[in-house]
Amino acid sequence: MGRTTSSTLLLTLTFLFSLSSLPSPSLSDSTDAFVIGGCTQEKYVQDSPYESNLNSLLTSLVNSATYSSYNNYTIMGSSTQDVVYGLYQCRGDLSMPDCATCVARAVSQLGVLCAQTCGGALQLQGCYVKYDNTTFLGVEDKTVVLKKCGPSVGYDTDAMNLRDAVLGSLAGTSGLYRVGGSGNVQGVAQCVGDLSVEECQDCLSEAIGRLKSDCGTADYGDMFLAKCYARYTTGGPHAYSKAHSDKYTNDGEKTFAIIVGILAGVALVIIFLAFLGKVFGGNGK
Repeated sequence: MGRTTSSTLLLTLTFLFSLSSLPSPSLSDSTDAFVIGGCTQEKYVQDSPYESNLNSLLTSLVNSATYSSYNNYTIMGSSTQDVVYGLYQCRGDLSMPDCATCVARAVSQLGVLCAQTCGGALQLQGCYVKYDNTTFLGVEDKTVVLKKCGPSVGYDTDAMNLRDAVLGSLAGTSGLYRVGGSGNVQGVAQCVGDLSVEECQDCLSEAIGRLKSDCGTADYGDMFLAKCYARYTTGGPHAYSKAHSDKYTNDGEKTFAIIVGILAGVALVIIFLAFLGKVFGGNGK
């Protein structure tokens, strides 16, 4: 099972049409709101050892989330092509019940989004799940997978100083999950749990630096790198836009759109048949 590249972590956005307006980063966000996700191009054979190992991995992730906010697993196979790697991570402020619910939903959505693909990842507001047949565990990766900057509010020295102070507090705080705020500015940052303390700091420094330089005077900014993210907002909802990477395709988006279309078609057929039944049933009386 070959790879064209191994540096990127997240994928093309999907479900965007139904989740075009997502909330700004705050502790009150819905944990199951979609952020970004997608699948690798490589497929596995149905009923293969890889599929069995993948099912075991995803089950382990869901079970582990009932008592831990982060975990990773490697499921070995009889050959190297059957090995599957995976992890999940919940947002640092989530309770265990909320964490478990979020991870279960993410795994369920991945089952539809990435059916029979060897790799997939999904970031919800409250949790992150990823699996692949190429190891990514413990590997620092600062590839930009999603960048979103809000509209400019115009340069205001006080506002920019406040924003920079909040981002600076995130950079200067220790831990995988960090929150900060001052006035109407809120910030949140988090590293994936397989990074070391030094790697986490390096990743967040990159994300925060990019937020300052790329988002300028924007009223909010989101910077998701492959192994960490940093976000700030001055209030108010905002929408995400599509991101792209060489490793991933939009097959998941197409598949989901097809499924939605099929379900809509089936619903219309059922309604039409019910209508005919009433018409002919009434005439038969």
